[in-house]
Amino acid sequence: QVQLVESGGGLVQPGGSLRLSCAASISIFSIYNMGWYRQAPGKQRELVAAITSGGRFNSADSVKGRFTISRDNAKNTVYLQMNSLKPEDTAVYYCNAALGLTILWGQGTQVTVAS
Repeated sequence: QVQLVESGGGLVQPGGSLRLSCAASISIFSIYNMGWYRQAPGKQRELVAAITSGGRFNSADSVKGRFTISRDNAKNTVYLQMNSLKPEDTAVYYCNAALGLTILWGQGTQVTVAS
């Protein structure tokens, strides 16, 4: 069964850092485009950052310069390094894998930024 399992969320003070991980049980992980999305209460899910199978990446303007997405194909894992966290970054963060018409989601991990 294909699974995406996120970890690394938690409570952090403003200005702090967290690193999210998403472990994928996908065959040929390296050919999937991977992404991190987030959904805050009462808001729509939004793209935070994405990285293609070829290693190209992009991120939302709201996190540019603070968040970095990366992947380790040998470990079937994608990461989201989050620095200089702000209260508005509070949300459930979801891992996403995409290949053609195949779209996979993890169960989400809560990130709360509060003092």
